[in-house]
Amino acid sequence: MTAQTTVPPSAKWLVPPAARWLGFAGAVPFVAGALASLPVAGTLRPLGLPLLLDYGAIILSFMGGVHWGAAMMRDDAEVGPLGRSVAASLLALPAALIGGAFGLVMLAAGFVGLLFYDEQETRMGRLPSWYPHLRRPLTAIVTASLLGGAAAQFW
Repeated sequence: MTAQTTVPPSAKWLVPPAARWLGFAGAVPFVAGALASLPVAGTLRPLGLPLLLDYGAIILSFMGGVHWGAAMMRDDAEVGPLGRSVAASLLALPAALIGGAFGLVMLAAGFVGLLFYDEQETRMGRLPSWYPHLRRPLTAIVTASLLGGAAAQFW
């Protein structure tokens, strides 16, 4: 007879260390781009806006791809889940092409919208229970960086 171990309810919300470290490492370019966008950044200032726009578009597309992968793992090849998974990329591209403060605001809106979708998918059991606990603080950092970079375009 083997002893059955139970996982405490709070443990299902623990973010795996690798996901936490890599997630926060991935936020560093956002913070760097926002800081480089400030008038006090001197010679680095011209790098801030393209860094935020390009990296933001890449990462928003990547985050949408999470849902493509999750749908594949569920063997759900319906147009709805797959279509929603590419919506982030379809917003990221015009945001990067439009550029400027408006492009950054579009990206920020995309990250916030995707967080709400992530929360819904988690409640439905389609994503790991810990995922929103990683996404919430990262979305706060990313959104603040993008909006800070947008505001800096007017200084």
